[in-house]
Amino acid sequence: TPALAETDIVINKHTQTMTVDSDEGQYQWPVSTARKGYSTPTGSWRPYSLETMHYSKKYDNSPMPYSIFFTGGFAIHGTPHVGNLGRPASHGCVRLHPENPRTLFGIVSRDRNETRITIR
Repeated sequence: TPALAETDIVINKHTQTMTVDSDEGQYQWPVSTARKGYSTPTGSWRPYSLETMHYSKKYDNSPMPYSIFFTGGFAIHGTPHVGNLGRPASHGCVRLHPENPRTLFGIVSRDRNETRITIR
């Protein structure tokens, strides 16, 4: 029996990058994780919820397009604040350029049970 292919999403807080390795391709994108006074958790999870458009109840109904929730209220999602990508700037979520989360959302939607999100 062939092994299930796993989609690996690795977020490196030190370099502020995300690497995606899936059957559909390999990608590397700049991200923003938590700025000073906030934290982005470290560890490894499976996504538990996907929403094409989520609005943050905690942060003034801020839009979070293509949200992939992985633990608690933390998610990977798109942001219009592209000038901050590549450095810590969020309240804890992992932010992506608006061109990238749709691609990632599509991959995770198809392979949700075989997707692992790791943050270091």
